[in-house]
Amino acid sequence: MTRRILTTPALLCALMLGALAPLGAAHAGTAWEHAHPRRDQVLDRTQHLNARIRHERREGELTAAQARRLHHQVRATRLQQRDMARDNGGYITKAQQAGLNQRENAISRRVGP
Repeated sequence: MTRRILTTPALLCALMLGALAPLGAAHAGTAWEHAHPRRDQVLDRTQHLNARIRHERREGELTAAQARRLHHQVRATRLQQRDMARDNGGYITKAQQAGLNQRENAISRRVGP
């Protein structure tokens, strides 16, 4: 009985992707995300907060007014981050990131679990 080696394009792609998966995790993201990791982290959190607010509103855990207020606070945080970066050559400092994270933590507690 002879062994047959499968060489279909799909199998080759799967093997290549499996071999490169560990590398992809370390190199995921855009050039901007690599150049601005603090800003990226803050912006990722604002997107996540907005998604949570929408979810809680759909589930009836938040009223329309509460959701609107929370979205406004998230937007204010995002705009503050942008202003900080503009004043600092496109970057935010660790201290600025910590302050923005505190604001986002406060908003997150108001959104709920």
